Amino acid sequence: MNEKTMTEAEAAKRLEEIALLMEQADRAYEEADPIMTDAEYDALRAENLALEKQFPHLKRPDSPSEKVGSVPSGRFPKVRHARPMLSLDNAFTDEDVFDFVERVRRFLGLDDNEPVVMVAEPKIDGLSASLRYEQGRLVTGATRGDGTIGEDVTPNLMTVEGIPHTIENAPDVVEVRGEVYMSKPDFAAMNAALEEAGEKTFANPRNAAAGSLRQKDSTITASRPLKFFTHGLGELSEPLADTFSGSIAVLETLGFPVNPLAKICETTDEALEHYRRIEEQRATLDYDIDGVVYKVNRLDWQERLGFAGRSPRWAIAHKFPAEKATTILERIEIQVGRTGALTPIARLAPVTVGGVVVSNATLHNQDEIERLDVREGDTVEIQRAGDVIPQVLRVIPEKRPKDAKPFVFPETCPACGSPAVRELNERTGERDVVRRCTGGLICPAQVVERLKHFVSKGAMDIEGLGEKQIEEFFRLGIVREPADIFTIEERERAGTFDVDGRSPLKSYKKKTVKGETVLTDEVTNQKSLDNLFASIEAARRRPLGRVIAALGIRHVGSITANLLAQRYPSKEAFLELGEKLQDPESPARAELISIDGLGEAVADALRDFFAEERNVAAVKRLFAQIDPEPPEAVAEDGPLSGKSIVFTGSLSEMTRDEAKAIATRLGARVVSSVSKKTDIVVAGDKAGSKEKKARELGLEVWDEAKWLSVARS
Repeated sequence: MNEKTMTEAEAAKRLEEIALLMEQADRAYEEADPIMTDAEYDALRAENLALEKQFPHLKRPDSPSEKVGSVPSGRFPKVRHARPMLSLDNAFTDEDVFDFVERVRRFLGLDDNEPVVMVAEPKIDGLSASLRYEQGRLVTGATRGDGTIGEDVTPNLMTVEGIPHTIENAPDVVEVRGEVYMSKPDFAAMNAALEEAGEKTFANPRNAAAGSLRQKDSTITASRPLKFFTHGLGELSEPLADTFSGSIAVLETLGFPVNPLAKICETTDEALEHYRRIEEQRATLDYDIDGVVYKVNRLDWQERLGFAGRSPRWAIAHKFPAEKATTILERIEIQVGRTGALTPIARLAPVTVGGVVVSNATLHNQDEIERLDVREGDTVEIQRAGDVIPQVLRVIPEKRPKDAKPFVFPETCPACGSPAVRELNERTGERDVVRRCTGGLICPAQVVERLKHFVSKGAMDIEGLGEKQIEEFFRLGIVREPADIFTIEERERAGTFDVDGRSPLKSYKKKTVKGETVLTDEVTNQKSLDNLFASIEAARRRPLGRVIAALGIRHVGSITANLLAQRYPSKEAFLELGEKLQDPESPARAELISIDGLGEAVADALRDFFAEERNVAAVKRLFAQIDPEPPEAVAEDGPLSGKSIVFTGSLSEMTRDEAKAIATRLGARVVSSVSKKTDIVVAGDKAGSKEKKARELGLEVWDEAKWLSVARS
């Protein structure tokens, strides 16, 4: 809803919703388990400010515009900050930065010629912390909390690399503000170790830093690779210098780590130039940043400017675009999908985009690689939208390594070595943008998904052999290709799979012996196994059309498979077709294309499938195990001869598959979609859009009774 058109009641309700959402987000952020991205959070804050500006009398006591962070959780002792730990207002454009500097000028009453010198430094994406030293000794380390009261995590902060426990030649009281963070390499190594140990991993380095610092057991924090960057000051018993940059330089001499990219900028243009330089370097930094912070350098001006609400008037954070980032494309890998599609994936130097660490992005296809001219080693800009896999937007050519070579897209499958082809679209005459592996049944990247399809209800319909069983049987080496399914029982009874005398297909009853659980010889799933073996045995006689469809050849679904089975009615004839199609001049190709319902795409798909010798061998091994039923003879003078028919909705007297088989036997061509060329639409219960379209086109629509009268005649 647009706030400009809101009523007061609607605005009040929305302000309440925003306050609740942001409180929940603040709490989740402190707990290192964020519920929204930074961009979503910033959008809520902007909406809240706009509504408060339009309806100032509706500003809530708990307004997010007056809050910093969240109330401490109670897990740690509370500590009150001597000076508030404020959060920063955001700038998203160059204009926002110029406006910030102009506000500083107006507030201080500066002449137009008076330079506003600023320090520009990276905005580290970590967890804010305050370190209080008294008489040179670290006495309190605290989180920001709500800006006024934080959590005392002193023992944990004392384990962080870069935080000195004592300092020399310093004022009696020194409060140092900074950011606890985890480097990207350390984050990746820690997550790998956690995953190997079976423990929960972190989404990104910021979450990892926050979660590690807020451990009740400081030894756990000590085991985590945390680091610290100094970026500000709290209470001081006496000044360190006249300027912010001078004070930070003193802190560096006292042993505090400071960011080397911090720079004194004499003009706003210079600050913006530094912002762009840092953004370009973002991908190569070993820590995450989400923007650049500008701070007025003169401390006396900072004191005069003070703060407004939750933010200082003397500083602002210039955020990077929320869902874009630059990084290094380290290499291009080719993934093979279940349909054989070769998809190029960019492996990236990890970078945080929209709150998520991204290390992969899609390059879509061969044409996209050529369009972008993307090469391994390039610096690239990536974009992430929602939960969609990130994509590479563009190459930054001036950062390209001199030895970077154009990427050569493979013409053979990297998983099995079979030819990878770009199919010709017979309608447009253009090649498909996707290059596909022709390996089919013998391609390890495709085989598990193809096996799942092979046993599915619409194909060989083997009950008791579902997706999980296929995955497990493949992992155990029991089933590697379709033919293996039909020898499972024989091999199981021969003990081929046995380990220590036990079959992995069987579940055994357990009992306790001397406090230990052991397996007995009693099998608890024998009935299920017998049912599986019976289902496999029944599948040996499935109709040839279903067998052809089960092979998962591209463009060969159930309807096409049945048409092929009608014309090539034996497994030997089907194999012979595959062999003949290897000759582009063969009459077999022209004959195949002439069959109504088939065409160039099917002919090419069959040719490519049978061009791979290992596919042929796998099909021959399968055919040696099965004896498919030949298709029923088609009545050339039947009541549906030459008719195109569509079945839609539920039939009460028979299944749709049975109906389609009968229609085919009666000479009809069964199709799946309704068009002007459709002759008959059989509409069962809840037929829906297909029946509606048929009536709009004036087609002949039959109910189930009419269909049954023809089918049983």
